[in-house]
Amino acid sequence: MVLTASTMLPLGTQSPDFHLPDVVSGKTISLATFAEKKALLIMFICQHCPFVKHIKSELAQLGKDYSTSDLGIVAISANDAEKYPDDAPESLKTMATELDFKFPLCFDETQEVAKAYTAACTPDFFVFDAERQLAYRGQLDDSRPSNGKPLTGADLRAAVEAVLAGKSVPGEQKPSIGCNIKWKPGNEPSYFG
Repeated sequence: MVLTASTMLPLGTQSPDFHLPDVVSGKTISLATFAEKKALLIMFICQHCPFVKHIKSELAQLGKDYSTSDLGIVAISANDAEKYPDDAPESLKTMATELDFKFPLCFDETQEVAKAYTAACTPDFFVFDAERQLAYRGQLDDSRPSNGKPLTGADLRAAVEAVLAGKSVPGEQKPSIGCNIKWKPGNEPSYFG
């Protein structure tokens, strides 16, 4: 396990478009799917990473808490499914179903969407405002698999609430920490160490 931090993409960056299959419904998900939403949370996750396993219940709760709000949520897994079969679409579908995700979980087979967002780790979080400009990129909260701190989602929830209220995200934005995205051989992006 390699500890990797988010790239901290510059705030104000425009959200790149994408067209990815939802592993549960099979529907294609894109930015247009969330056109009516005031804010959009994009999460890069996977199934096998201990950091994602640690927070998966909070991710499911986040989806439930905001299911009727003006926040659009999409999770994306970009890991090399050949080398990491736990992150293949069928396994992701099982995870999404078992956790009762209220948002699509998409599979980025080419890893091009992960590259467009400069995603580096799982989990990696990006919150965009109504104009789809980046307002937050950073951690869920201070909890990690072995540090004993409570899992609250405080940092991400505060960012979401600020964006939904049309305000700037308050305070310091701390990078997310997790496992590196499992790039296919020869596909590792230049921004990644």
